[in-house]
Amino acid sequence: MNTVGQGVREVRIRDAPGAFRIIDIAKFVDAIYVLHCFQKKTERTSKADLDLAAKRYRDLLKELG
Repeated sequence: MNTVGQGVREVRIRDAPGAFRIIDIAKFVDAIYVLHCFQKKTERTSKADLDLAAKRYRDLLKELG
């Protein structure tokens, strides 16, 4: 998901209750950071969900220096 940030990926889960998405980044040695997770209700991922994940990605980079 380069629209969110470099190295960010999306995990898709489909289950009886519906479809779910986890947006995470695992390029750091010490941890996997979950930037956002949500239940999908439409075919496209909303701009609000992408924007939130992108903001959290930027904040994480600032925090890690």
